[in-house]
Amino acid sequence: MNKRLIGLSVAALFVTACSNEKEAAVEDITPDVEVSESELAPLWLEEVEGEKALEKVQSWNKSTLDKLTADPRFSQFQSDALDVVNATDRIPYGNYYGGYVYNFWQNAEQVRGVLRRTSLDSYSSDSTEWETMIDMDKLAADNNKNWVYKGTNCYDENYDMCLLLLSDGGKDAVEVREWSHATKSFVENGFVLPEAKSSVAWKDENTLLVGTDWGEQSLTESGYPFITKILSRGQALSDAKEIFRGEVTDVAAGVYMVEIAEDQKIMMAYRATSFFTSEYYWLKGDGTKPKLPIPEKSSPLGVFKGQLLVSLQDNWQATTDKTFSKGSVVSFDLKSWMESQKVTNAQLVFEPNSRSTTAGVNITKSKVLITVSENVVGRVMSFDYDSTWRSSAIALPENGTVRVTSSNSDHDLVFVNQESFISPDTLYRVNAKTSEIAVAKQSPARFDASNLVVEQFEATSKDGVKVPYFVVRNKDIAYDGSNPSLLYAYGGFNVSMTPSYSGIRGKLWLEKGGVYILANIRGGGEFGPKWHQAGLKTNRQVIFNDMIAVAESVIAKKITSPRRLGIMGGSNGGLLMGVMYNQRPDLWNAVVCQVPLLDMLRYHLLLAGASWVGEYGSPDIAEERAFLETISPLHNVEKESDYPSIFFVTSTKDDRVHPGHARKMAYLLEQYGHDFEYYENTDGGHSASANLKETAKRLALEYTYLAEQLMD
Repeated sequence: MNKRLIGLSVAALFVTACSNEKEAAVEDITPDVEVSESELAPLWLEEVEGEKALEKVQSWNKSTLDKLTADPRFSQFQSDALDVVNATDRIPYGNYYGGYVYNFWQNAEQVRGVLRRTSLDSYSSDSTEWETMIDMDKLAADNNKNWVYKGTNCYDENYDMCLLLLSDGGKDAVEVREWSHATKSFVENGFVLPEAKSSVAWKDENTLLVGTDWGEQSLTESGYPFITKILSRGQALSDAKEIFRGEVTDVAAGVYMVEIAEDQKIMMAYRATSFFTSEYYWLKGDGTKPKLPIPEKSSPLGVFKGQLLVSLQDNWQATTDKTFSKGSVVSFDLKSWMESQKVTNAQLVFEPNSRSTTAGVNITKSKVLITVSENVVGRVMSFDYDSTWRSSAIALPENGTVRVTSSNSDHDLVFVNQESFISPDTLYRVNAKTSEIAVAKQSPARFDASNLVVEQFEATSKDGVKVPYFVVRNKDIAYDGSNPSLLYAYGGFNVSMTPSYSGIRGKLWLEKGGVYILANIRGGGEFGPKWHQAGLKTNRQVIFNDMIAVAESVIAKKITSPRRLGIMGGSNGGLLMGVMYNQRPDLWNAVVCQVPLLDMLRYHLLLAGASWVGEYGSPDIAEERAFLETISPLHNVEKESDYPSIFFVTSTKDDRVHPGHARKMAYLLEQYGHDFEYYENTDGGHSASANLKETAKRLALEYTYLAEQLMD
């Protein structure tokens, strides 16, 4: 919706949409692969909807539900969680464009949610009047479908013509159907794309740029589109004309439009050659496609006053006399490059220091806003360009995490959210041109934080690196190792873990006397590309050493003890949980392992796994496989060793990280007689369920498990 060049890093694909993943039979997934590891757990567990696999899942689910729902705390936890997720006084976050604030809203009555809009004046008032645009509950009932809303992609000349993204049960794969905000209905004979992890962009009001599953050999090894075609209104998909093609070995490839000046757009294409490397091309009208001369580890961010902004994840020698360091935001004259194919006027916009990073870049009509995280505390800076870049600070309170939730290059209205562990969210309305600030919305407190304090410490990792972590605790705790404590971490894909306000965590854990610890371990993006890249591939053990160091630090401080310490993480963090379960079972008494990767010798063969070899390394490369064998959780469980309890949480509809990972690990532990719990829901995809009642149930199960293991 924003008329700017989106930085199409493949990391974004990990979080959002991808290609059509048919639930293939296992023998189709691995036709010629040596799999001695299959002796640990049968491959039929990888059959997502296989009858035998689902019977096993249902058996595990029943055992876990029977145990945890019988705990008297469960019903209260579930009730409290429902109160939080269904609260009608939470902030209705929205995007402002075309004269309206759009918001997607779910509550107890609107389970699947509604897309609604209101005027800016009404949004800023205490009694906002909303106009419903799309009622997902009604749409699902009318279509007899398990529809989950995955967003809209609206044509930015009027914002009434939209592409509605509909997911079956929460999968990344979506069906795309054209929707009119003006009529609040599907467009008769409008654009329709069948279920796939498609990439789609508007070229003009009657033309789409489409990357999708075109049939045999049209998806990459990672399962994403690499062929883009141009589709005209009324034209059959089979008649669309190809305009760009990547390679089957790419992670993904696609085409999109870039506004380079008022009413002037060009077509750009990208090839994501790996998860962290991409190439960008200008698709000229004469059929040529000059390549942008930027590092493969970089992301174009948008055009502002003729300058193309670029975020660098690698050093860049832009000209013979100008070199920029990784982590910086830089710019150069785009039209000059288009004319000469040479970079001119390359300039530094912002360079973080060793303890800070760029957390976001947003382009408005008059300014560029850069969100900076310094020692994991956020601030927003405003930049303007007139032959050189000038900056000034936006005077937001310096407290916790800030993020821009809505911006658009059409105007200067920006919404900025601020939160901390114990201070609920405040949404500020900011005029980017004048830097004027006003409170737009504020969330009430969801738990009693009057006796809580937040501290930041550093642990020393095995190689001497200082690793920061936060501790949220009651100010009166005794330092005797008796405090039930939950340690959360992620450690991958350049994703930063920052202070956040969670009513669920506060109500179900902190209010009950629990301590919460957030670790900023390497692999994340807290301190820029170097912090992330330190743990790539065969260097990944440093990430695990960081996690161990944080645990040992809080134990040494007697904040907690192994008997009272639990850990939690999801997706890549689920891999972290599995490794910690194996490597240091003596440090914790509970492990919550959510939507995890656990079979690191087959992960690249399952769903989107092949796209992550840039992060983890490839099992098909001898040196990298040898390392993966040492950390793969499934392959490092010992039958005779003592392990803490572990709780696997996954989803049948997860078409990003295969549920077979959790299934196979649970199967192995069952064979070895090790203690575990297991819960697999039937919708929600890789993220939380789109059904808030199911989300509350899952959260109540997790916190009941933690209470039983750490508080009893």
